[in-house]
Amino acid sequence: MPYCTKCGAEMKEEDAFCPSCGSPKGAGTAVATAEATKEKGLTTIETVAFVFMILGTVFAAMGFLIPLAWCIPMTIYAKKAMDEKRKIDVGFKVCTLIFVSIVAGILLLCRDEKDCH
Repeated sequence: MPYCTKCGAEMKEEDAFCPSCGSPKGAGTAVATAEATKEKGLTTIETVAFVFMILGTVFAAMGFLIPLAWCIPMTIYAKKAMDEKRKIDVGFKVCTLIFVSIVAGILLLCRDEKDCH
């Protein structure tokens, strides 16, 4: 038996509209697909921020080895938080901006965290 892609209610094969919410059959398919894709991996902003964090870590290694003491752990922490859809504190984002990469810090500050827990 099919289910409504908008509200999840059970529908009959011959129903053109959902008996629960009234939406046309298959109306929420694009939204459901976008949400499923969003849950699978990193968003574009998160991916670009992670790339710039790696670049910042590489450039820090060229100058001195001491900056690696905080660049590597910060990059790993940010990646794990983004993978697990956890919120990242503003203080961490500002420290990323100052110590790792300006671009990565700005992108993390712009990260949409309404879907994070």
